[in-house]
Amino acid sequence: MDYTYNGDVHQRLLETYREDEDPFPTRDSVSFPRREQRFEEVTVLKRIMFPRCWNASSIVEDGSEVRTHLEELGSLIWTGIRPYSDTNPSETVDGLIDRLPGLRRTLKKDVEAAYKGDPAAETYTGIIRSYPGFQAIMIQRIAHALYEMGASEYARELTEYAKTITGIDIHPGAEIGTYFFIDHGTGVVIGETATIGDWVRIYQDVTLGALHFEEAADEEHMLKKGYKRHPNIGDQVVIGAGAKVLGPISVGDHVSIGANSWVNEDIPAHTNVFISEHPEQEQKSTE
Repeated sequence: MDYTYNGDVHQRLLETYREDEDPFPTRDSVSFPRREQRFEEVTVLKRIMFPRCWNASSIVEDGSEVRTHLEELGSLIWTGIRPYSDTNPSETVDGLIDRLPGLRRTLKKDVEAAYKGDPAAETYTGIIRSYPGFQAIMIQRIAHALYEMGASEYARELTEYAKTITGIDIHPGAEIGTYFFIDHGTGVVIGETATIGDWVRIYQDVTLGALHFEEAADEEHMLKKGYKRHPNIGDQVVIGAGAKVLGPISVGDHVSIGANSWVNEDIPAHTNVFISEHPEQEQKSTE
C-alpha cells in the first residue's frame, strides 16, 4: 500500500527538532553503525523521533524529507493493521501520525528521567540508542496510541516485538505518565489495565500484574475480559527489583517499594514498603 499523507505533521515535527538543545544530540554530522530490525516500522519510527541518533540528520531541516518518512511509516503501519480490519485503516494511521509531535516531546521527557534516574547514564544519545527501558517505552507509547484508536491487535504485535529485543513486556493498553524510566528492565511485566503516574522508576523483574482472574459467566473455561485487573501507581514512585504489585490496587504518590516486596493491598502516599527481617514485623512504614 502506498500511503499518502496530507496533513502538517512534517512541519510540526520540524518545530520539535528545532527545540532540541544540549544534552539532546544537536550535531547533524554524526554517523552510527546500521542496526538491522525485523520490524521495519520501528526503524523508521526511530529516525522520525530521534533523527540525529539514527543517521537521519538530514530530515531535521527538510519538511519534504520528514513527509517522506511519515509516508513510509504510514504505509508500514497501514499494512500491519489491515489484516485485522474489515475497513480501510487510513483514518487510524492519520490519527497516529497526527500525534507524533506530542509523543516525541513525551519521549524526550522519558530520556531526561533515565538520565536523572541512573547514576551510570552518561549521555542522552547513549540512552536513546542503547537503553532497553527507553526502547520499550518508545514502542509502547506508539502502540498505546494505536490501542486507543482500536488497532489493539497490531499494537500488541509491536509490544511483543519490543519484548523480544528488550526483555520488557508492557501491554499496549497500559496508561503511562510522563518521565517514566525502567532501569535494566529484564523481566519487567506491566499489564493491560495498569496505570502509572509521572516520574515513576521501575527496576528489573518488577510485575504490575493481576492477582486473580474472574471467569466469564456465559462460557465454560473462559476467563472474563475487559475489567480492571492491574494496579494504579501514583506519581514519584520507585519500585525495586523483583517486586510484585498485584491486583486492582492503588499505590499513592511518593511511595518506595523495596526489592522483592509482594504488594496486594492499597498503599497510602508517602509510604515505604519493604521486606522485614522478622515475619511478625510490619512491612510498611509511613514517613
